[in-house]
Amino acid sequence: MEQRRGGHSLFAERNLTMLVDFYELTMANGFLENGLGSVHACFDLFFRKVPDQGGYAIMAGLEQAIDYLKNLRFTDADIAYLREKGIFSEAFLQYLADFEFTCDVWAIPEGTPIFPHEPLVTVCGPAMQAQFVETMLLLTVNHQSLIATKASRIVRAADGRPVMEFGSRRAQGSDGALFGARAAYIAGAAGTACAISDREFGVPALGTMAHSWIQMFPTELDAFRAYAKVYPDACTLLVDTYHVLKTGVPNAITVFKELKAAGHVPQAIRIDSGDIAYLSKKARAMLDEAGLPEVKIIASNSLDEYLIRDLLVQGAKIDSFGVGERLVTSRSEPVFAGVYKLSACGTVDAPTVMIPKIKLSENASKITNPGCKMPWRLFDGETGMAIADVITLRDEDINTAEPYVIFDPEFTYKRKTLTNFRAVKLQVPVFEKGKCVYESPDIELIRSRCKEQLDLIWDEVKRFENPHVYYVDLSEPLWKLKREMLDRYFAE
Repeated sequence: MEQRRGGHSLFAERNLTMLVDFYELTMANGFLENGLGSVHACFDLFFRKVPDQGGYAIMAGLEQAIDYLKNLRFTDADIAYLREKGIFSEAFLQYLADFEFTCDVWAIPEGTPIFPHEPLVTVCGPAMQAQFVETMLLLTVNHQSLIATKASRIVRAADGRPVMEFGSRRAQGSDGALFGARAAYIAGAAGTACAISDREFGVPALGTMAHSWIQMFPTELDAFRAYAKVYPDACTLLVDTYHVLKTGVPNAITVFKELKAAGHVPQAIRIDSGDIAYLSKKARAMLDEAGLPEVKIIASNSLDEYLIRDLLVQGAKIDSFGVGERLVTSRSEPVFAGVYKLSACGTVDAPTVMIPKIKLSENASKITNPGCKMPWRLFDGETGMAIADVITLRDEDINTAEPYVIFDPEFTYKRKTLTNFRAVKLQVPVFEKGKCVYESPDIELIRSRCKEQLDLIWDEVKRFENPHVYYVDLSEPLWKLKREMLDRYFAE
């Protein structure tokens, strides 16, 4: 059982084994009825497009996917429900009653910058199992990768200023708040307003007051003094309940001076409405004139990466940002379109011998890459920066070949020859025959990894508008396999 700060596992508390699309169950039953119960299959989880027309995404959600796989079990109530449907065989229901996860799983570690079409998670094992886990793997990786990607953009826009995740009350449900805060912290947010994410994951909980605190007291000054009395060394005051410049900032200055006289260090004011660029500049001047240059200014109110960038361009005097709904829901593009596709499978006669499979489409970007694969990242030998990613067949070793040629996946004439590079496998083993062999890192290590790995991606790839395309190419053996399969299918 996975241990948390609270000493328990969220997935053990809630048996989510049945959180599946119903067709996962009907297909598994059908596999068994058609003699495919022991046939193995290989599935890849990948995405086709970066949200917000961005140049990169951030891998997140793996720890929760692992937790789910560790706790797969069908209860008596699950079996009874399925029996009542009247469409499942007793042999299948018995299989579920005795269920034991036995697949191999590989995945890209959390915090890694990721790009379209490369396998983020690969599951190989009995088709009945590998197909069944599709929904929850997609749910966990899609959601947290989406929020981590959005948070990374917002953190970049803040240009070194702390960003606090304030979106719990606008999140899509309790898990959206809990895991959204986790994903945001991985991508560089300074903390969250969501207390349970601190308890469960160690994401620092941050917060001060709401407007209701101030309204509960006879005057704004009374409210500020009452708060300062309770929290003299952590006093941040919300100054826009009535009027930022006429009463809010002057009253805050009065209380901060009283705190300093008593030997305490005042912290900050927060502006949550109005023309934040104008108000922050005026507030900064008032605080400085009052001898309070150490007092910080926090801005909130429906911010995103573009508004933050514009505020800073306008010279806003803001030291940190609180970002809510537009972060935790990724409001501008609230879907991370990961998919889960079969890439190889066995046969009844040879259940574990993997035969490459391909999905065709009139849309070239939706044609899948066949076979059991491994994504690699190639780093320049001189600069250490990432050059490109390449997908190979799983048994290839890039480091034995130099110069190395990579091929455009859409079968154009484009190819690139590389020399003086370092190649690193992106996926690591997570499960071997159903046994977890991967220990999820502490969230601080994941967060550090995210920053370190992003620093190895060129800024041109990370810009908001028209980012430079970071290429995910194919090795020559995979390119030839895909081309041969396409030629064969289209010839038919």
